[in-house]
Amino acid sequence: MVTPIILASKSPFRAALLKNAGISFLTERAEIDERAVEAALDDTGTTPEDVALVLAEAKALDVSARHPDALVIGCDQTLSLGDEVFHKPADMEAARRHLLKLSGKTHNLNGAVVLARGGETIWRYVGVAHMTMRSLDPAFVGRHLARVGDIALSSVGAYQVEGEGLQLFEKIDGDYFTIVGLPMLPLLDELRRLGAIDG
Repeated sequence: MVTPIILASKSPFRAALLKNAGISFLTERAEIDERAVEAALDDTGTTPEDVALVLAEAKALDVSARHPDALVIGCDQTLSLGDEVFHKPADMEAARRHLLKLSGKTHNLNGAVVLARGGETIWRYVGVAHMTMRSLDPAFVGRHLARVGDIALSSVGAYQVEGEGLQLFEKIDGDYFTIVGLPMLPLLDELRRLGAIDG
């Protein structure tokens, strides 16, 4: 019997990555309070990479509790600039502040993926991409955000490298899929190892 695969996310970007790879799956949004989970980690010395893993695991376990026979994929991404962790901007002004703070600096995108089955974690992975943004003129940032619109609010960095956000960068070191928010190559390798997909 084929084990059903569930993506514990309603992200169209992550769903598209799985679909494009030929994976059959369902989606179900995890019912967790991400900010509350993060708040519990404050002052514990948890790294931004670990925060991404904890959030991804919380999502996978939440959905796995409702679908114990399925293989559940939980994923999350954090953006860190030094010790500061960024969240999705609430509005365009917050997006503008994000981009100006990242301007001329290298930040990390930490993409975590977790597999759960039967309410237990069976695999965890986090990939890190180093993103060097060019020095941005504030007027350009305003014009850029006006062009891309509300899509800037859908990611932690207020940009999408798969779109016009690519113009913001000077250098990128890391896996494309980690940057988009789901480290696909390690995930596919593990799904093959588990016999969940043909390999």
